[in-house]
Amino acid sequence: MIPRWEWRTFGDSDDPFSALEPEKVEESDEVYLLSTASDASVKIRESKLDIKLLQRVDDGLEQWKPVLKAAFPLGRDDVAALFAALGIDGPPVSRSEYTREQMVEELVEPTAGLLALDVHKQRDHYTVRGCMAEVSEIRTGRGSLQTLAVESEDAAGVIAVVRELGLGERPNVNMARGLKTLVGLGAKRFAVIDVGTNSVKFHIGERHADGGWSTIVDRAEVTRLGEGLDETGTLAEVAVERTVTAIAAMAEESRSNGVEAIAAVGTAGLRIAPNRAVLVDAVRERARVEVEVISGEEEARLAYLGVQSGLVLGSGSLVVFDTGGGSSQFTFGHGEEIDERFSLNVGAARFTERYGLEGAVSVETLGQALDAITADLARLDGHQVPDLLVGMGGAVTNLTAVQHALADYDPAVVQGAVLDIAEVERQIELYRTRTADQRREIVGLQPKRAEVILAGACIVRMVMTKLERESLTVSDRGLRHGLLLERFGATTSTTEGQ
Repeated sequence: MIPRWEWRTFGDSDDPFSALEPEKVEESDEVYLLSTASDASVKIRESKLDIKLLQRVDDGLEQWKPVLKAAFPLGRDDVAALFAALGIDGPPVSRSEYTREQMVEELVEPTAGLLALDVHKQRDHYTVRGCMAEVSEIRTGRGSLQTLAVESEDAAGVIAVVRELGLGERPNVNMARGLKTLVGLGAKRFAVIDVGTNSVKFHIGERHADGGWSTIVDRAEVTRLGEGLDETGTLAEVAVERTVTAIAAMAEESRSNGVEAIAAVGTAGLRIAPNRAVLVDAVRERARVEVEVISGEEEARLAYLGVQSGLVLGSGSLVVFDTGGGSSQFTFGHGEEIDERFSLNVGAARFTERYGLEGAVSVETLGQALDAITADLARLDGHQVPDLLVGMGGAVTNLTAVQHALADYDPAVVQGAVLDIAEVERQIELYRTRTADQRREIVGLQPKRAEVILAGACIVRMVMTKLERESLTVSDRGLRHGLLLERFGATTSTTEGQ
């Protein structure tokens, strides 16, 4: 039983062997025994139990060793080896030997965390540079999928073939993890809540056995926590009540969706307000959630992490910025390397209140607001013009949705879109000449952002001017996605921005 290095990917893709005749085509009916505690390969094929265990992981490959091939009926030692591979203590063994049916019905099915999954396979076999390769169609009662695998005793040979096939960027996912993801076994849900100055963003993500994520809930509730904060210096009681009520509802929804944990952070509005404890204490009491007030630098870091999970940033110089209701965060770097990050108290809610931008305003008033934003963005002066500028946050995604006239928000359109300065200027004039109610009639604009969109567009405009960029790339992902990745594991999925 010689260990072999294996690489496998799941999901629809162009078949790299479509122009070739397979050396062999096989069909088989198998039963995979899946465990929440182990990724061991345990299957039943042709009345035999086959167990392979992971030996090593190196350079993105997994080395698997066959450790048991036993015909039914299974003896006690074989049953013990089975449950050891699955990583779960099985029920008491009452028989001296088990048929296939007895093992599944009496030992596997009653045990929490185990699943016996019927799988039909059609496998097309090829040989590429001495490595075995196969393309398989897998059908189960819970769905179907395609998988492509390359294996050999020679790790370098497997890597070379994977790259030659143009699949080097795809993840290596073994059969057990792929099947568990398909059926949802071992999936866990987590919630994140981002308490901003203008809105509360809410996301529930489901992490699958392969480490990937899917979105269960993703939305924002405009609560205007910072209403009056710039004028009075404190959070207003009515604004706190609106926000606490929204957070409590999100926490209740999270628990009804079976989340394992909830992470909540507060940003600029709570950083600034001396009476932030009023909200933090109320949320703890009513929602049983602890809101952590994070620094502007930490907010910028998490937002950058969220952007990295969804966009290819390249190796050139870049600036990532996130503009919100109370502040804007900036990260300067080169690819994955961070050179500088900071937060400025430049937010749409603050300038909306200061200059009355919630409705139609004169050209003179708009000019005053732009001058004030320019002054408050002075820290951007003198920076090198970046090769890439990436923008995120409600203002940026709403400007993009209006640009594309999205009656229904579509993250696939917004993510990676290009927003140029001429379009931002067009929308500034569009909002400057309209009341909030008239703005709500604009296709693509989230109605609850009608009051703050003009200020948000002005901030975006002046950031682009300061950094001498005629366009920016839009990220639908932001702080909440970075927080999900930081606190709860692997890669985030594409989700809807608000």
